[in-house]
Amino acid sequence: SECKKRSAELRDEILFRQPESSGLGDCPICCIPLPINAQGSTLMACCSKTICNGCAHANTIHQLEENLEESCPFCRHPAPDSDDETKKDLMRRIEVNDPSAMRHMGTCCHQEEDYGGAFEYYTKAAELGDATAHYLLSCMYHAGKGVRRDEKKKVYHLEEAAICGNPFARNNLALSIQYIGGLREQ
Repeated sequence: SECKKRSAELRDEILFRQPESSGLGDCPICCIPLPINAQGSTLMACCSKTICNGCAHANTIHQLEENLEESCPFCRHPAPDSDDETKKDLMRRIEVNDPSAMRHMGTCCHQEEDYGGAFEYYTKAAELGDATAHYLLSCMYHAGKGVRRDEKKKVYHLEEAAICGNPFARNNLALSIQYIGGLREQ
């Protein structure tokens, strides 16, 4: 009983500690934190690095000025010519257990309403420590798409993502706790 109580206290300490970053990481080129708005960055399928739009734009300008072929600003891999080539690059990264690539493929599956595929990729990415994958799993458990609605699993994945600093998970967890707390008071 004492052991469980102390374990819960330690988990709360970890959970409510201020994260060192947004959990989204930094741009690997300029080292500036990636924006919370996903439209402010780009996932490169060749290397699974998320690049801020500023670095992507600077790379494009450089390539245009120097008449260079379009390539990834991080690894310099030539830009894919088709969606099939992009998917092949992504699958190559998935084969080496890249959690960002798995999460991205899960998002592609989710957009195509393949919720089983999305769940599988998100789960693998979360097992490899991807905070955003934990957050997306919590959303699936909340909505009940591809999985049975499960409040405990939703909160577990929100907590895991929040511990890693995911800002959306931290917000949703606070709202869940407030909502659950409100129910207990009634």
